[in-house]
Amino acid sequence: MSESSSGVNTSSDSLPKSHTSHCSELRDTHTPLSVEQSPDSGIVATPLPSHRFRFISWHRLEESDVRGDQLACPRVREGPTEEELFLRGEQNALQAAEERQRRRRRRREDEGQKWEERLQENWENCVELNLSYQDLGDPYQLENFTRILRRLIRVERLQLVDNSLSDLSSVRLPRCKYLNLHRNHLTSIRQLPKMPQIQHLCLSENGIGALGELALLGATPLQSLTLRRNPCEFLEDYRPRVFSCLPKLRVLDGIPKLPEDSVPSQISAASRLCTIL
Repeated sequence: MSESSSGVNTSSDSLPKSHTSHCSELRDTHTPLSVEQSPDSGIVATPLPSHRFRFISWHRLEESDVRGDQLACPRVREGPTEEELFLRGEQNALQAAEERQRRRRRRREDEGQKWEERLQENWENCVELNLSYQDLGDPYQLENFTRILRRLIRVERLQLVDNSLSDLSSVRLPRCKYLNLHRNHLTSIRQLPKMPQIQHLCLSENGIGALGELALLGATPLQSLTLRRNPCEFLEDYRPRVFSCLPKLRVLDGIPKLPEDSVPSQISAASRLCTIL
């Protein structure tokens, strides 16, 4: 079993008997993915055309025309090369890499097949994409994942849930309107990708502690923001301060803007003094 750059493993001996009929139906199915906002994690995806293969192990599905942008949650965890593993001195991993490499050579004997694999990625044409739960445990995998994110020049709805991401500042998503970064390792708004068209952003369960940096999103058409379960949620006057930084914001943590959120509460100076008798 091998793994292509779009993250789909290759194996043809374990496909079900109904695979051919499924593939023929898939060629006529081009239902777009619709993304709806969820109160908890922000965005929920409905099934893509490849949803019918959800009970099959990760295969490349050579007999079908499934593309990378049609997968509900494609894996992009391609491993490092033999040379890189050798330089690290990882002997056990090197043996496993050699075995994977031998399998890859058997399946990549001609340039035509390599070209087909590149066409399967199709990242530049993705409009709606789910790249959650990638388990990026190796620096090489994170580098490959970031490379794919930089190619998403047309994506409008993107889910990156639970990927242990800590810095996406080098990524630009010029058309992204919906971004779900629930449960990652972000500690600052400056670590977010450039998103000039963002409208709905979910940052729940991260490590964001300061609210002043929210002003960096002030030039965007941001309407909905989720900061639930971040350290900043426990700051004094949390909601008024968020709406002060983002005047165009309509919904915070799933709750629409309330009248008391318009102006930060005024705390009298006398209440801050300690009276000694």
